[in-house]
Amino acid sequence: MKNILEAPFMIDMIRTATNMYNHGWDERNGGNISLMLEEAEVAPYLDLDSVKLKIPTGFTAPELDGKYFLVTGTGKYFKNVQYAPETNLGIVRITAYGELAELIWGFNDGGSFTSEFPAHMMSHAARLKVNPENRVVMHCHPTNLLAMTYVHTLDEREFTRTLWQMCTECIVVFPEGVNVLPWMLCGTNEIGEATAEKMQTARLVVWAQHGIYGAGKDLDETFGLIETAEKAAEIYMKIAHLPRLNTITDEQMHLLEQRFHIKAREGYLAE
Repeated sequence: MKNILEAPFMIDMIRTATNMYNHGWDERNGGNISLMLEEAEVAPYLDLDSVKLKIPTGFTAPELDGKYFLVTGTGKYFKNVQYAPETNLGIVRITAYGELAELIWGFNDGGSFTSEFPAHMMSHAARLKVNPENRVVMHCHPTNLLAMTYVHTLDEREFTRTLWQMCTECIVVFPEGVNVLPWMLCGTNEIGEATAEKMQTARLVVWAQHGIYGAGKDLDETFGLIETAEKAAEIYMKIAHLPRLNTITDEQMHLLEQRFHIKAREGYLAE
């Protein structure tokens, strides 16, 4: 067997978790990542018949049956992932129509997957219906997006438009906008179901007074989505108390649609 710590997907996961911590998005044990893997990616590194533990998931997701996920652990600190990946990360295979997760590798200290595992898996299932290439769900606590939920209306159209107006690239990076959930108890099936529903129409879902969920086809795309939204929120928080003399107009955003061959979410721009 090859050394799994040298697998490209493992290197990418470790780098991403470290980068997220260095950005200040994942304090203490805040935040979590799940990366869907193909069996062919995992097979050269692990004995797939060797199951260390079977963990009830607490939900049903038949569309994920048989799929593999590299996922961060509950109570684990992102700052430690680069130093002890085999303790802070795990690879699980979903079985029994989503009701069981078989631990194939990792969580060497007896730990388990993130407490937000239901929200992750439900979001994966939702995004796969929209985009079969989706492989990543990422949750973190970006400072400015979190702050913005205290001082800005949580109306999704207004929240999205404000972010679009802060930075020219925003409408290009996330033309479908962002969806927003009011404060809900984390780590429950209820917030997982609500997030998954929001994921059907956008790759970014803001959890008010908590953080954000992002989804994408790889770790770079998903990180970049959150990074772009967070930059826009940072600009907003710096100028929200000041009179705004200039902005990016709807007419200018229509020009961006034409230039970059994208389409803004229906009804979010004036015709």
